[in-house]
Amino acid sequence: MDIQAKALEYWNIGHDLALNWITSPAAWSQFAVLVLAYLLAVLINRKLGKTLRALLTPSDETRPIFASAMNMALLFLPLLLPLLAYGFTAIGEQATRAAFGSGDVIAFGKRIFIFLAVKRLINSVIYSPFLKLLGKYIFIPLAAIYALGLLPTLMSFLGDTNVAIGNINFSLLAILRGVIAGSILFWLGRWSNDQSAQYIRAQDDMRVPTRELATKAVELSIFGACFLLLMSIMGINLSALAVFGGAIGVGLGFGLQKIASNFISGIILLLEGQATVGDFVELDGGESGTIVKMLSRATILETYDGKWIVVPNEDFITTRITNWSDAGSGNRYEADFSVSYDTDINKVPAIVEAAVATHPDVLDSPEKPDCELRGFGDSGIDFCVEFWVEGIDDGKNKYTSDVLFLIWNALKDNGIEIPYPHRVVEIKGSLPKT
Repeated sequence: MDIQAKALEYWNIGHDLALNWITSPAAWSQFAVLVLAYLLAVLINRKLGKTLRALLTPSDETRPIFASAMNMALLFLPLLLPLLAYGFTAIGEQATRAAFGSGDVIAFGKRIFIFLAVKRLINSVIYSPFLKLLGKYIFIPLAAIYALGLLPTLMSFLGDTNVAIGNINFSLLAILRGVIAGSILFWLGRWSNDQSAQYIRAQDDMRVPTRELATKAVELSIFGACFLLLMSIMGINLSALAVFGGAIGVGLGFGLQKIASNFISGIILLLEGQATVGDFVELDGGESGTIVKMLSRATILETYDGKWIVVPNEDFITTRITNWSDAGSGNRYEADFSVSYDTDINKVPAIVEAAVATHPDVLDSPEKPDCELRGFGDSGIDFCVEFWVEGIDDGKNKYTSDVLFLIWNALKDNGIEIPYPHRVVEIKGSLPKT
């Protein structure tokens, strides 16, 4: 019954207000100012919009970080028309209030332009699915309530309604402010972090571990600042969070222990530079791959067959990891082969070493190719050639395969036979009659 009475009261207020606007010369004057302000905004938007688009469109020579900022600014151009209309309407409101002592109609129109700006912001500017959902169900309804002039009443109701969590009291208004401000802050924080990371990683004069460490430091700074600012907006005294200190400590001791350990291990990895992005590593369990990302909790390896392996950072500290890409050192590989027992084996090392040395990726330092006699096999004499290269013998690099081709061709050119297994079959007794 109270709801019906309240609705009827608002209906009567709206009916009287609309009737007053229709019959008032001052109201018609304000309508005229609204139309004039909108037409002027359309005219200026056409000219100013083209100029701003030309200025903000990045050229091919624009640095990536500035190009990203310019492209971001271009996204907000659809807001130019309603904001211009709002500005011209605000000027008209001052004039009508000075002339007629009233400006309710033009103030309503001004709020309508704000509603249109919010709607364009959600539909044409924001591309984050989460923010679009938030805008659809929170921002646009709030803008509509503001346009109808009911926002102060709603804010008063939300401010008077409290929710208690332990010793901390939140008003619904504080929660709403937190949701809105938090969404905007962390969206801007994510965008800022992505741009900062892109800029830092483009600095080729910095060591890779230094770049990754700087990226993590910027990320922590940005989101730490967003968190503190959000607490201030919600009106939460940070000292009140000490109540949760014991619970957080227990959580770190049990459920969050691994997360904290992996986070600290990631910082140690970046500081010490034991492994960094671009290194080819082999794990203690036998998996191997190139490090493509070093995150706060884990490191991601990409294998040569395209799979991604997510390795907790703690494993890089507590287990044995083989790093095949340590800067300034090569890797030694071996290629096994055999020759016939009829061969003069004294000639083989020189022939093979000379052939392997012709490979463009085989190094002379720390050692030149070295051919060694390994043993006397069932079918031939076993040799092995050792060689050093800069890189990993996998993926796009096939050093051992190339070396075996060189050995094959060199032995063929020198008349040296590569043996194949021979088997002697002894038949006891007489052969079966056919």
